[in-house]
Amino acid sequence: MREIIFDTETTGLDPASGDRLVEIGCIELFNRVPTGRTFHAYYNPQRSMPPAAEAVHGLSDGFLKDKPLFSAGAEQLLTFLEDSQLVAHNARFDFGFLNHELKRCGLPEVGLHRMIDTVAIARQLHPGAKHSLDALCSRYGIDRSHRIKHGALLDAELLAQLYIELTGGRQIGLGLAQQEEKDAIQVELATLIAVRPVRPARVFQASAAELERHAAFIATLAKPLWLEEA
Repeated sequence: MREIIFDTETTGLDPASGDRLVEIGCIELFNRVPTGRTFHAYYNPQRSMPPAAEAVHGLSDGFLKDKPLFSAGAEQLLTFLEDSQLVAHNARFDFGFLNHELKRCGLPEVGLHRMIDTVAIARQLHPGAKHSLDALCSRYGIDRSHRIKHGALLDAELLAQLYIELTGGRQIGLGLAQQEEKDAIQVELATLIAVRPVRPARVFQASAAELERHAAFIATLAKPLWLEEA
């Protein structure tokens, strides 16, 4: 099963009010294992970067001014995404910006049926806890010491590790190993049973001489308990 973990950086919180996508990072998973294939791109938003947004991801007007427009790389992005399930943290935010940019280009939007939201998964697993990417990485022991500012590809890499943890990825391998071990034991037992020689049943019955010695021993007992009156 192919899945894409992705994250975006933007100029703000609402594409409907003019905010734009400026960075996207994608990680390919196959059967919950990273394949090493990634997609990463910066885009010129054709507008100024608000200071509050720049403080989060560090992407300035000067850095983005020579980057391509989203429309120039949209087909390449869609080719990488294919028809795979798309995993994001607070996924409606990322889907909203991605689909807004696709719509501006006249391209089909990505269906929400492909969306997997790790925030929703975390809320089910840990109700009442903090569900930010930082908090969940701390909970699952995922190293984020190199995350000074937000970055789409870096956050996608962290999210890929988190998604595997949230969906029991490490336990999948453990479970398979345990089952293989159980199967091996069953085969070994079946082999032992098949080759074990059949021995005749033993007869456990006292001989006449043994019975006589037993009676003589009982006769030496003074007031045995089983002969006392209740």
